[in-house]
Amino acid sequence: MSTDELLSIEPQELQFPFELRKQISCSLRLLNKSDYYVAFKIKTTNPKKYCVRPNTGVVLPRSTCDVIVTMQAQKEMPPDMQCKDKFLLLSVITSPGATLKDITPEMFNKEAGHEVEECKLRVAYVAPPRPPSPVHEGSEEGSSPRVSVSDNGNLSSSEQTAVSRSYVQGSEPEENSAEARALISKLTEERNSAIQEKKQLQQELELLRHHSSKSRGGIPFMYIILVGLILSQRAEPLRPVPSGDDSGTGDDGSPAISSMDSPHRGLSDQ
Repeated sequence: MSTDELLSIEPQELQFPFELRKQISCSLRLLNKSDYYVAFKIKTTNPKKYCVRPNTGVVLPRSTCDVIVTMQAQKEMPPDMQCKDKFLLLSVITSPGATLKDITPEMFNKEAGHEVEECKLRVAYVAPPRPPSPVHEGSEEGSSPRVSVSDNGNLSSSEQTAVSRSYVQGSEPEENSAEARALISKLTEERNSAIQEKKQLQQELELLRHHSSKSRGGIPFMYIILVGLILSQRAEPLRPVPSGDDSGTGDDGSPAISSMDSPHRGLSDQ
């Protein structure tokens, strides 16, 4: 019985995209093409460098089992990107219904009379995948958008939309641009007019504030004029009494009362 009749392995070679100071993993798939329960065990020539999960198990008839192999982070680049490490897959038929607990190291011992199949796996280092180059969403002003063509020579729906938009924008009549310039000019004039009105209102407001502060800080001018008129009326001199022979008598021959005599004094003389 050959190994191909028990378990087949995909892929036949472990390929690790090597990078310094980084853990790298790859997967294996074990396929049981037989009608038997098959126990397996995976060994490596460098167990400290690799971690295999699971490294032991049972593959049911006509089923598969996935295995993950992880390479520990490496501090140095390998010479010429070559790797001499190897893996060995051991497989053996086990009893129906067997589980992981039923697997023992003696099952893979050929000296004990067990029919053990072996399959060697090689390890290869490959270059890590390059990161995708950044794609500029917008190109320079005035340049046409970049369009990629698929394998069948047709454009995708999104690319067709982008091309149609650029075509419509590029085919606008010149009348639209003239109307846009006229609208811009009108808006500019309105903005300048609004700025001028704002400045004028600010000047008028400042002038009103200036007059208001003057009226609050001193005596009003009209009040000064009114006080001056009152004082000038009070300061007028008294009219003198005319002198002469007739100064002591009135028109009817009665004694005249001087302007300086009081009324009470005149009554007492009568």
